[in-house]
Amino acid sequence: MTFEFIVQPSFNFVQSFGEKFGIPVYKDSLTIPPYMGSGHIRIIEIAPGFKFVLHHYTLKEDFHLKRQSSEENNELVSIVFNSNEIPVDFNADRETAIQFLKSNGSSIQISSTALATETFFPANIEVYFGVIGIHRKVLASMLRIEASGILANVLTGPAKFFYHEKMLPEVQRILKQLSEFRDRGRLGELYYSTKTQEMIYLLFDQLLNRGTEKHNPVNKADIEKLYAIRTAILADLSLPPQLGTLAKMTGMSETKMKQLFKQTFGDTIYNYYQNERMQEAAFLLKHAGHSVAETGYRLGFTNLSHFARLFEKHYNITPKKYTATG
Repeated sequence: MTFEFIVQPSFNFVQSFGEKFGIPVYKDSLTIPPYMGSGHIRIIEIAPGFKFVLHHYTLKEDFHLKRQSSEENNELVSIVFNSNEIPVDFNADRETAIQFLKSNGSSIQISSTALATETFFPANIEVYFGVIGIHRKVLASMLRIEASGILANVLTGPAKFFYHEKMLPEVQRILKQLSEFRDRGRLGELYYSTKTQEMIYLLFDQLLNRGTEKHNPVNKADIEKLYAIRTAILADLSLPPQLGTLAKMTGMSETKMKQLFKQTFGDTIYNYYQNERMQEAAFLLKHAGHSVAETGYRLGFTNLSHFARLFEKHYNITPKKYTATG
């Protein structure tokens, strides 16, 4: 199942989706019919130039959501919560795509709508997926701080930009609350407005920690290469990334690769690898039932004392004590 669309100021996702699949729309909301699955999609106009589209469903077929690039410069910023962005022309079989999704389960992408992306949802997976579409001027008036660094790029910079940020538990909680909220009464609009602004606050509170250095524009090809690098890093966390190999794989110079990766994902390639490595270690210890030794060796540590020190530096607790916590 595939749905392609182009974002424009007057675009209504719910209306277009309903027309495409023959689903009736009532008050900017539609219910997924039983033959397709279950759930709903809803669009809420928070204010002029500020919309929120909420997806909460489980579908019986794989679903490809393709946003095509917009030819007109409409000054819209797209903020996608809990999405799993697969760059256009990402060539992978279903199993590879699912593994990609598992490693990208909770993330946020903020980009200009001039960039094309593809989102893949496997069948029979419950989806919590929210998209804020907001005009640059509206976002600037909301943030009310001097635009520099990453913020300047989002608010006044080139038409094409893209950033990837991990989703905090607080944002996950808000997204779920919005998905389950049913009150369409007099205070419903206030609820949606407050919660979506809170998500924007939490996102930009993270992004502003990246510093104020100047950011370079990116294009579709750059994003495809950066996600290929990220996928290669996550493919085997027991092996440290080899910069020369990654650069050769993507056809980038090492300098450009390192600069754009840090700009997009907020950290150096090696630090990103180590953070993912420690998160995998925590998962193996707590949820997979692995011992400290098994976890360390699985993640490429030949010196378990080094593994323990690195884990404690990351989580402020030793792996042995972490395993014992409830």
